[in-house]
Amino acid sequence: MDRNILRACRKDPRRTSKDIQVSVTSPNEPVPSRRTIRRRLQVAGLHGLVSLKNRKARVEWAKQHLSWGPREYRTVKHGGGSVMVWGCFSDTSMGPLKRIVGTMDRYVYEDILKNKMQPWARTNLGRSWVFQQDNDPKHTSGHVANWFRRRRVDLLEWPSQSPDSNPIEHMWEELERRLNRVRAFNANQKFAQLEAAWKSIPMTVVKTLLDSMPRRCQAVIDAKGYPTKY
Repeated sequence: MDRNILRACRKDPRRTSKDIQVSVTSPNEPVPSRRTIRRRLQVAGLHGLVSLKNRKARVEWAKQHLSWGPREYRTVKHGGGSVMVWGCFSDTSMGPLKRIVGTMDRYVYEDILKNKMQPWARTNLGRSWVFQQDNDPKHTSGHVANWFRRRRVDLLEWPSQSPDSNPIEHMWEELERRLNRVRAFNANQKFAQLEAAWKSIPMTVVKTLLDSMPRRCQAVIDAKGYPTKY
């Protein structure tokens, strides 16, 4: 059922949860609620129908960054998986991978920025770089915003509901592929495998992802702000 929901959304991102509900219903399976469909799409990073406000913001952002190349995209981040991790990379190198134990809140995030991201950025990127993050509440909290302001870290403005514009999402897929069918017997072993695989990702993969940004921006513009194939 989940696979059918995701397939229906990817086939036509403009479809509403009600449209998807009708298309995936079959005699042999229970009818999924519209709430269930929206939740499945959100977990998959598709989010279903994007609001008009966010569609306009996505298109405007895409137009402003259509001509950006790899050098303009300096740092990105994300966390996820059965073992929660945070990682970053730039156009010059793979950054650190940090294991998250417990709940990832604004204070844990600040600690990562202070003790992982910033030291690595100073060493590898010098002074000319911009930090990109999504609009998760802990990322945009006043506490974290104050940290960025005090450290004079430049932030890349990011439109809401835009995982398809974020190359880090594909980086996590790359990491998962490298660990496909590799078993771990505990969380410590799992993180060790993740870290080793993360460090082994070649810069050719990074270059390919960053080179795709103009195409991603154009896809958003062509889709008038709706989700894209990315």
